[in-house]
Amino acid sequence: MPLHPGIVAITERIIRRSEVTRSRYLQQIAAAAKTSPVRDALACANQAHAWAAAPREDKLILRALRQPNLAIVSAYNDMLSAHQPYERYPAIIKAAAREAGATAQVAGGVPAMCDGVTQGYAGMELSLFSRDVIALSTAVSLSHNVFDAALCLGVCDKIVPGLLMGALSFGHLPAVFVPAGPMLSGISNSEKSKTRQLYAEGKTSKDALLASEESAYHGAGTCTFYGTANSNQMLMEIMGLHLPGAAFVPPNTPLRDALTAAAARRAVEITAQGAQYTPVGRIVDEKAIVNGIVGLMATGGSTNHTLHLVAIAKAAGILIDWTDFSELSALVPLLARIYPNGPADVNQFHAAGGMAFVIRELLDAGYLHADVQTVAGPGLHRYAQAPELRDNSLQWHAIAQASADETVLHSADQPFSAEGGLKLVAGNLGRAVIKISAVKPEHRLIEAPALCFNDQEEVTAAFNRGELDRDFVAIVRFQGPRANGMPELHKLIPTLGVLLDKGYRVALVTDGRMSGASGKVPAALHVTPEAKMGGALAKVRDGDVIRLDANAGTLDVCINSEEWSARKCIEVDLSRNALGMGRELFGIFRANATGSEQGGCSLFVGD
Repeated sequence: MPLHPGIVAITERIIRRSEVTRSRYLQQIAAAAKTSPVRDALACANQAHAWAAAPREDKLILRALRQPNLAIVSAYNDMLSAHQPYERYPAIIKAAAREAGATAQVAGGVPAMCDGVTQGYAGMELSLFSRDVIALSTAVSLSHNVFDAALCLGVCDKIVPGLLMGALSFGHLPAVFVPAGPMLSGISNSEKSKTRQLYAEGKTSKDALLASEESAYHGAGTCTFYGTANSNQMLMEIMGLHLPGAAFVPPNTPLRDALTAAAARRAVEITAQGAQYTPVGRIVDEKAIVNGIVGLMATGGSTNHTLHLVAIAKAAGILIDWTDFSELSALVPLLARIYPNGPADVNQFHAAGGMAFVIRELLDAGYLHADVQTVAGPGLHRYAQAPELRDNSLQWHAIAQASADETVLHSADQPFSAEGGLKLVAGNLGRAVIKISAVKPEHRLIEAPALCFNDQEEVTAAFNRGELDRDFVAIVRFQGPRANGMPELHKLIPTLGVLLDKGYRVALVTDGRMSGASGKVPAALHVTPEAKMGGALAKVRDGDVIRLDANAGTLDVCINSEEWSARKCIEVDLSRNALGMGRELFGIFRANATGSEQGGCSLFVGD
């Protein structure tokens, strides 16, 4: 199937837009590339420091300066369920590297925080910027300059984007991403959400709520809904940075361990010393970025990637914006229904055919660039296969032609929707994104009075006072990167869901985030410019009529233009956002963060 002409046109536009920055980036990584083990260029004292604590057999290989040395950059900690399985990975990787005649060392660790733990509290205000810290930590890990390739161990929300941004700063090195997989299914996501709503209404106890949450989050692996963590895994696969089929294999299984070992062996094969040199800065090109956005749209992935993919692309010298996302969404069919877009979890998605099915369907229908480079070799067709163990041997095979569960996965010629999961909305309130695939058609247009709040606690307090039993649009502002680090506003989901279920017409408009958990309530997120920077949300007053039309892609306050132009922005004391819970250390990030559409990033100041 020839590539869809719209995909061609958007890709060519991104290539033209990025010509100068991409060329500069490629020159940079070409200058850094070396064909021999890079540690050969170090002085003897530097070399001795680098392997002083290595086992004798590894030290012999390292000293000989003939074989590759792999960097393990790990987000392991045992508080995060998704990252706890990584405790075992270094030993698996080192053994596989030795079998391939190479070595591997843990080059460094990166922080990995859990939005599920911090949501609704001050710690969440560090969350977005933790991505930039992870990128910096990855660069520090690789800065010893004794490594020929990197294995990046991370899963969750900011961790994978940060690892990739850091790896791209060493874009001359190959980088293979190694996932850990989802936890086994617990209670359904819909049952979990129902209990949360009952608690918000005061109809169930805290003990019952905790029991429900523990039944949902109960073991090692990622949360099973299709939020940012699992959207990360989809992206790494469709962009060719995982081994094929690695995304959603459960942790602590023979197949998962075999894929981890295979990732190490493959990293050895694609270093500059071999015939298949595949630097990560070449894999992440304009076509791979477009493929990532297409995958996001086709699966109804997380709104967070309207920030993360922009920042990742910028790290590789590629310039994209929300218009690119929106135009691709208009072209790409929705093939998956995974919670919150449907009742199924990622384990059901994987069992129905998973990423191999999605990639095959999108390739066959002309929505993906097939002629890309991947860590598995040239061509994305390799990712339309699924891995399995046969007689203890890891092999890949073609998947069934039909979906194993048509409530979860559809073919490209009979999609759930002709359009993808995310949409740009824009108007006199700014530009924002909405996860339209999670919103029922009857809720996609709302025109109602504004109720203005300057943090999510104010919304909860008004709900508890019984003041929100009406039609309204909640304007939750001063939640952007410069104001307070752009926390996710998960506390609002049960509250607004209760009101929607009561039959009220409600919506959320905010310069904050709500991520892959964005659900049934229409939510225009990441409004740019943010209120702190003079964005239009700071001009809205209670009672102003707001019109959010997700179908038409508009977001407006219904006021005549002269009155609107004359109205002043309110000012809010944000000093409390600067202190406590480590926030005082992140002042430099808040002060330098770009707008949401530019990635909410503080690493490319003046670039």
